[in-house]
Amino acid sequence: MREIIETRELTKYYGKQRGIEQVNLSIREGELFGFIGPNGAGKSTAIRTILGLLSPTSGEVRLFDSVLTEKKQECMKRIGYMPSEASFYRGMKVKEILSYSARLRGRDCKAEAKKLCERFDLDGRKRVEELSLGNRKKVSIVCAMQHRPELCIFDEPTSGLDPLMQKEFFSLLRERNAEGATIFLSSHILGEIQKYCSRAAMIKDGRIIAMDQVERLCKTAAKRIALTGISTLPPLEGISGVEMTEGGLRFLYQGETAPLLKMLSELPIGDLSITEPDLEEIFLHFYQ
Repeated sequence: MREIIETRELTKYYGKQRGIEQVNLSIREGELFGFIGPNGAGKSTAIRTILGLLSPTSGEVRLFDSVLTEKKQECMKRIGYMPSEASFYRGMKVKEILSYSARLRGRDCKAEAKKLCERFDLDGRKRVEELSLGNRKKVSIVCAMQHRPELCIFDEPTSGLDPLMQKEFFSLLRERNAEGATIFLSSHILGEIQKYCSRAAMIKDGRIIAMDQVERLCKTAAKRIALTGISTLPPLEGISGVEMTEGGLRFLYQGETAPLLKMLSELPIGDLSITEPDLEEIFLHFYQ
């Protein structure tokens, strides 16, 4: 299966300030791929550099098997992009924005735009300045999807959407993905990535720190330990992410079993459980 997005040692600096460093990504055709990182980790810089909105300091981007710098205009027509912050020209009506976006791609998208506006309960007669944050997000979604792109890139798409619209948004993503579209989803909401994506990459301080199947990322050597009856732990190498809970505490442990069991045997524990950690805990484990 061919790769729709491929970056090689992609690096972007703003003067002396780090944006991203040596980012190597490969997103295959038909994937629903997650891109995880907190604010400031480099997600948006990576996306904007992949799209050619920022010029890389070094490295290379390939889209649809072509070097971006060689076929940028052709590639952009096949992509739908939703930035993390939705901003539009003041004074324009929603339907005018959608029409303008379609004309930029040389497409007639009226029929598809109408379907999407009805689906997301978006009034095309309203002007930009009358829209709430959630409705501006809806306009961004329709702009990104009305031309039925082969590659959809979303940067923090659900912030500002109410739960019902978030559910509708992910239903749309799944439908388009089932039809063959490749989805690149950037988010700091780990539950979204775990629920909807097949593979994911984690970014920290501008560098990729892990990339694998979401299921495999969750099945590391680390285990989630929950204890009741105690409020403190003696120091032990391999413990991270200690949290107080009602009646006890929990933490992640990565290491040999014998030292952990020895430590636990010396504590006045009421109850103990050992389970696989979820993606959020794995993410925090990587970051620590």
